[in-house]
Amino acid sequence: MNERSDLSMANEDVLRVELEVFKREHRDLDEAIHALEEKGTADALTLRRLKKQKLLLKDKIALIEDRLLPDIIA
Repeated sequence: MNERSDLSMANEDVLRVELEVFKREHRDLDEAIHALEEKGTADALTLRRLKKQKLLLKDKIALIEDRLLPDIIA
């Protein structure tokens, strides 16, 4: 393989790792939000911040997935 292909594969591997980390963080936030809502111990501001953070992670996940699986127009 040439150097460019190796670099491309390394970048793809990094993106896949980041994707898994972001997905795990998204799941963890989702579980935390549900737990706080069920207990009723969190104030509205805390829940709003957690939900916003969860949405930001969702956007990052979508961007990485788009980079890994680009749309191919046939």
